[in-house]
Amino acid sequence: MRDERGGLGAPPSPGDLLDFRGKRVLVTGAGGGLGSGIALRFAEAGASVAINYRTSRAGARGLVARIEKLKRKAVAIQADVSQAGDAAKLMEKTVSALGGLDILVNNAGSYPVSPLLEMSEAEWDSVIADNLRSVHLCTQAAARHMMKHGGKAIINIASIEAENPAPGHSHYNAAKAGVLMYTRTAAQELGLYGIRVNAVSPGLIWREGIEQAWPEGVEAYLRAVPLQRLGRPDDVADACLFLASPAARWITGANLVVDGGVMTHRIF
Repeated sequence: MRDERGGLGAPPSPGDLLDFRGKRVLVTGAGGGLGSGIALRFAEAGASVAINYRTSRAGARGLVARIEKLKRKAVAIQADVSQAGDAAKLMEKTVSALGGLDILVNNAGSYPVSPLLEMSEAEWDSVIADNLRSVHLCTQAAARHMMKHGGKAIINIASIEAENPAPGHSHYNAAKAGVLMYTRTAAQELGLYGIRVNAVSPGLIWREGIEQAWPEGVEAYLRAVPLQRLGRPDDVADACLFLASPAARWITGANLVVDGGVMTHRIF
């Protein structure tokens, strides 16, 4: 007979919910920017972290040094996660270096601008590979390790552009919309193995020089966002921590929007 908690016993104590000591985390595309912030936040919460990068070797190594100062284990691993062979080797190296894999954050991607009528086939293929194919390849490779033990989590970084498309981003918008449906399908198929799969959709995240590089975009966002600021990497990172933690133990196939409320912007 099942007890009042559904046969699962007592829940974790509130103090333990965001304690990641003993957990092994892989963040793709973590040589800089948002991925770097996510990796650092998991380390601050106690996790050992594998930092994947494609070209940002110096950034990845600098992040390893920062994490090691926290007395946490970190390793930088080069791989182009849009390629099946690289994705498989990345998982093998991560498991070998950290002793296993508990959490995967699929963050790697690219964000070029190209008008639809001028977009080449190569530009389309490249963005779909970077932002969608990479999610599939890394999820597939990681799940083959994770399914042996259960209790694991995969988080896919999508975007509010999956539901509110921006001009010049037809390839990116389509890829991120695909990430959302892929997340739901993966949650459906991998739940059997105790693997939860969720997505996070960030809004506009601050980075060094963004006000100078895209002043009109920043101004438009600040006019529309109810919380009156751009996001920070730690805003998105904390959402990832939540979805990877026991606090989200009965959440899978969900998309958590982290945008300061900009998707509520009124038309009238």
